[in-house]
Amino acid sequence: MSSGRERVLARVRRALADVPRDERPQDVRVERGYLRVHGDRTTARTVDLLAENLADYRALVHRVDAAELPQLLKRLLAAHGSRSVLVPPGLPPGWLAAADPVLALVPDREADTAYALDVVDSVVTGCAVAIAETGTIVLDGGPDQGRRRITLVPDHHLCVVRVPDQVVGSVPQALERLAPGRPQTWISGPSATSDIELNRVEGVHGPRTLEVILVDGRTEGQG
Repeated sequence: MSSGRERVLARVRRALADVPRDERPQDVRVERGYLRVHGDRTTARTVDLLAENLADYRALVHRVDAAELPQLLKRLLAAHGSRSVLVPPGLPPGWLAAADPVLALVPDREADTAYALDVVDSVVTGCAVAIAETGTIVLDGGPDQGRRRITLVPDHHLCVVRVPDQVVGSVPQALERLAPGRPQTWISGPSATSDIELNRVEGVHGPRTLEVILVDGRTEGQG
């Protein structure tokens, strides 16, 4: 009897029997018949859908004007009891302009270990894009987001989404904005997992608390 591996390879060979040996994948156009977006939504409705799906995934959602962002960040960090916050190198300086003076601003340093990041209370970042249909925030290591690990180790992540510029309806629309060579983190709610008895545990492989701030991006919250 042939092994499972041999059976699989035999099926692959049969499927490729009529393919010319010199043909490359990029030589053949594959029609993609799926919809790029589901439904005909206004921009406002797309943002509302994002907020609904984020909340459904147990993220805490806040909606503010750009001028209100610094004070909101101050309140959220204080409510969490944060004494230190990780700051990506390109975070707009005005975002944390109202933060408590005793709050330690920790820069994103290449030399920092997971243990050093674990003692930081919170991290504040921007994002690359947010997907309404899936309630997903995508980070790609941009200047206002920092290295992937700074959003995976701290227990509390505050993520700012500029509305409507960074909000799209669907995954295909998001992919068009992302460079495949950049390090991407796709976040749909706080980190969570369930055991065999379906007991949900949050914070296993990422932040236990995710707060998403939808802020009017037509003006920058900079000071």
